[in-house]
Amino acid sequence: MDYVTSNFDKLPWRHRLDYVDRMMRDVSLQTEPGKMVDIYGEWIQRINASEGYISLSRRELITPWHRITRSWLWEERGEEIDAWKDRGKQPMLDRGLLRDLIYGEKATIIDELRVESTDPAYEHLKDFKSLQAMPLFEDGIGMNMVVQLSKRPHAFDPEKLPTQLWSSNLFGRATKNLVLSDELRKAYAIVDRELKVVSDIQLSLLPAKLPVIEGLDIAAYYQTSTQAGGDYYDFFELDDGCLGVLIADVSGHGTPAAVMMAVTHSIAHTRDEPPTPPSSLLNFINARLTARYTSNGTFVTAFYGIYNPNTRELIYCSAGHNPPRVQRGCGSETISLEGNRNLPLGIIGDETYTDARVTLLPGDFVIFYTDGITEARDPSGELFGTERLDTIVNSVCKQPAKLVVEQTIQAVNAFTAFGPASDDRTLVVMRVNE
Repeated sequence: MDYVTSNFDKLPWRHRLDYVDRMMRDVSLQTEPGKMVDIYGEWIQRINASEGYISLSRRELITPWHRITRSWLWEERGEEIDAWKDRGKQPMLDRGLLRDLIYGEKATIIDELRVESTDPAYEHLKDFKSLQAMPLFEDGIGMNMVVQLSKRPHAFDPEKLPTQLWSSNLFGRATKNLVLSDELRKAYAIVDRELKVVSDIQLSLLPAKLPVIEGLDIAAYYQTSTQAGGDYYDFFELDDGCLGVLIADVSGHGTPAAVMMAVTHSIAHTRDEPPTPPSSLLNFINARLTARYTSNGTFVTAFYGIYNPNTRELIYCSAGHNPPRVQRGCGSETISLEGNRNLPLGIIGDETYTDARVTLLPGDFVIFYTDGITEARDPSGELFGTERLDTIVNSVCKQPAKLVVEQTIQAVNAFTAFGPASDDRTLVVMRVNE
């Protein structure tokens, strides 16, 4: 900046290029709109050899009102007024030279500036002999204006005016984009905080601890693809010593699915009667979802089973959910609990859900899961699938349920090359002790 004079255009092109290069680098480092405008203004003042500047705006104002948003006078007095945050401190004017300029919406040069003492902007203009005004357009309207001031008459070259009008408007657009980007960051921060609250509430709805049932070993895993998700699992410890295991998956992702997950949890826990048999609970949830909550096309797949530790019988009912896998022994047999599959919850109000039964054997594993497990994809797009799930369970069939969960999740992560989950993943493993 040391060699810049009023004859900027007469400098060698390499000097001018170096100057513009340094200016653009300096401007690109700024993240605050006000600071970026300050930096750009300092560089441009040196190019034009101007001694003062004023910025005007008529945004959200009716004719003839306008406001001074920046001024050399405030800088000289040491006053700090933020062009975006301190609108209450900015002078509001409805007449005078600046009114004529901003509502004229034309690039203008005044070679011999004379300002009446009655002009409301007199203090900002009185020491100057010439000015250059450039409108900044938004939606075809000169919404803002930059006024450069010089203490010399005829200080501004009209030959430069087209290029400066062009560059000023490009910079104005860049400034607006930075403002919008800053507002977007703040909005995202607010949404992020709110989603964190939603996520915390959602996690509080899941079982705080695993049930302790004689003859059973239980483990669970829960991961949302975003901060909040639509998967849901629950346990119901019944008076007769039986255990109810519910797993569900709300269609969609994110906050809407999380809200519906909370609604499903609430309905399941507000029933006056005990949650048995499984079909009775699913009929109850379905009736209330269809009556009030799923008119927008949302639905919930669910599987609910009640295990009797005395008989080792699992009575279950499915509402369009992925059939749990029963791993018998170590590779001797794998059973898919397909019996009596009905429509997902929330589609048809009078859908009738029915029960099915299976008797488990000592050493059997029951794998309850959502499709975020089996439909996880590798980089080529191949699904993890139930066969890989069966293989993993079979490979650790003599181990505790917790280790089965850990090995399965590790396998899914490795299969997807440790990429982000595209869907919520829930896994509940129940092992019948030998």
